[in-house]
Amino acid sequence: MFIQRTACSASLPGSRAITELDRSPGPSDVPRRRQKRAESERASGGIGFRLARVNWVFGKGSYRSRWVAGGAALVTLLAVAHLSAQRFGQDRFNRNFANARKATPRDFDGTFQFCRLAFGRDPGGDGGGWSVDYPRADINLSVRLAELTKTRVGRDGEVPHHLLVEADDPELFGCPFLMMTNVGAASITEAGAAHLRSYLQKGGFIWADDFWGSRAWDWWEGQLRKILPAHSYPIIDLAPDHPLYHTQFAVKRTPQIANIGFWSRSGGGTSERGADSDVVHTRAAVDAQGHILVLMTHNTDLGDSFEREGDDPTYFSVMSVPGYSFGINALLYAMTH
Repeated sequence: MFIQRTACSASLPGSRAITELDRSPGPSDVPRRRQKRAESERASGGIGFRLARVNWVFGKGSYRSRWVAGGAALVTLLAVAHLSAQRFGQDRFNRNFANARKATPRDFDGTFQFCRLAFGRDPGGDGGGWSVDYPRADINLSVRLAELTKTRVGRDGEVPHHLLVEADDPELFGCPFLMMTNVGAASITEAGAAHLRSYLQKGGFIWADDFWGSRAWDWWEGQLRKILPAHSYPIIDLAPDHPLYHTQFAVKRTPQIANIGFWSRSGGGTSERGADSDVVHTRAAVDAQGHILVLMTHNTDLGDSFEREGDDPTYFSVMSVPGYSFGINALLYAMTH
């Protein structure tokens, strides 16, 4: 079904963040074998996440060949900077909620689906809401994922799927990962928290990005603890030698990405909250085996490096290239660990 963001729904605590508009087109022409596989995965309640994600990413390629290809892919990504500089300001995928679409069961056909979690906003927190960077960040990161890996990305024509789900949606369990942005004022209900906990325990993965300063962190940690209790799911800082930093590209540290407006006004500055956000924190909520369930990139806005890749050639070079290196690594790690 087609949906749109409403002015009031995303700003009220605990409210549904999106509303129905219309029915989507009829079922797509998916081959019978892929239909059966998708139906089987849904029936399992998401337990098949891990194997399905490995298949999406690697196809028939070997692990070693993927590492070799990674070097060439980074060269390609750097070369794209020149092309992007030529076309900046001409991005075809504009910020447009008219085509926003809520996930449906038939979307999950065995291809990669970019899923964004729509959530309520509490005015007592410190953040903008779920729709920050939507939909261009979702689309552009999916495009680069398809270009730089063997991942088969689901599409509507030439545009990658960029699906919306809410915490209590059953379609949640078809998502390979969930993107959350501006979580510093997120409002997660107890029922939604329980559903998200089940999703994560069955192999799901959440990436929370673009929240700045100590107040936003404290608020988000409180919401996170509704989902994953502290006694069972500690929060750790990721060390530079963590496998996530080397999944495809060799990333030395999480880059501090400022939104393009702040970057431009400050003459290239990156810490949006001054001294309160001058250090990037890359943290994770992990289970007893050390598996990452929730990745958190605090004091940085990776999403803007994806969304704004075509707006300014210099911004692309200094923000989008390192942003995509981390983003591709994060998605590959989410789908293979």
